[in-house]
This record gives sequence, structure tokens and C-alpha cells, in this order.
Amino acid sequence: MQMGGLMGGFYKISEWIMRLAYINILWILFSLLGLILFGVWPATAAMFAIVRKWIMGEHDIPVFKTFWGYYKSDFIRINLLGLSLAIIGYILYIDIKFLQAAVDSWIGALYLPVLIMTFFYYLMLLYVIPVYVHYDIKLFQVIKNSFLIMIMNPLANVALIVSCLMIYFLMISFPGLIIFFGASSLAFVIMWSTQIAFNKIQKKREAQKEATEE
Repeated sequence: MQMGGLMGGFYKISEWIMRLAYINILWILFSLLGLILFGVWPATAAMFAIVRKWIMGEHDIPVFKTFWGYYKSDFIRINLLGLSLAIIGYILYIDIKFLQAAVDSWIGALYLPVLIMTFFYYLMLLYVIPVYVHYDIKLFQVIKNSFLIMIMNPLANVALIVSCLMIYFLMISFPGLIIFFGASSLAFVIMWSTQIAFNKIQKKREAQKEATEE
């Protein structure tokens, strides 16, 4: 029985390895289909949506059909979100460069606050796609909710940063893994961490609802 449990564990691990490799290759192909610029955001959203289903126990979904469905339906909307985030990021980048050059003047005092703001912006980006695929809300609310959830979950932020750094160092140490697990492994750890935050929020809402009804 112990052997069976061990073999079962190996089977589950190998199954997850195959899933992540498959979804990573789909992510690459569909990003290329949109000429990278227009394909990477819908491909990323589709990948996160499928990883979310796997984490929630939906293991038997038709992966390619589901991926293509998300890719098509979200193509314009997610690209608008990506464009908005890119513009915000570019403005922050220009601000930092400008303040670096003006560090010796009074305006240089804004450098540190803008740098901190930029850090939180990039941390918020880790929540954007998970929030997008988890909640059916408007694009502005996706950005707002991503920021609020990030602020309310400092431990999840630490876990996300550490996990992403571990995967980064693993990938640069073994570059051959990138084509099979570069994006999908990040999607898994990000979606798994944020799903815990979403569940906590849901439990709080249910508790508040029960308290109100009483």
C-alpha cells in the first residue's frame, strides 16, 4: 500500500509536469499567433484561466479548446488592459529617469516616493491577471481590486516574490526549462498564491453576510 501511495505521488507529479509543459507551449504558440505584441496578453490570460481551473480541481477540461476559447473571447479586452498597464508603467519609468537626473535639485526629493510607488505597481501586476480571470468585473476594477488585494495580503506578497525569484534563478540556471516551464511555472505559483487570497476574501464576505443576517 505504501508503494501504491508512492507511485500515486509520482504519477500526480508527472501529470502536473505534463500539464505545465503543454500549457507553456500553447502560451508560446498563441503569443506568436498574435505577433507577440497583441498575443502575449490574451495567451497569458488563457493560461492563467486554465491553471486556475486545475487548482480548483477541474482536471479533465479540454485544454486546447478551453485555451482557444479564452484567447478569442478576451483578445480585445485583455489587450486594452495590457495597453493601459504599459502606459502607466512607461510613465513611472520616465518619471524615475527624470528624477534621477534631477537628484541634486529640490524636485529630486520625489525620487524615493516615486520609486516606492513603482515597486508597488510592479507588485500589483502579479495580481492583475489572476484578478482578471477570477472576477467578472470591469477593467478599471481589475486594476483597483488588484491593488487593494495586494495591500491587504503582505504575507502573500512575500510568498509571491520569493517564489518568482526561485523560479527565475532556476530558469537561468537551466535555460532549457524555459521553453517548457518558463511561463507556466510562474502562472502556477502566482495563481496558487492569489487563489488563497481570494478564498480569504470570500470567507470574510460570507462571515459579514452571516453577521448581517443575524
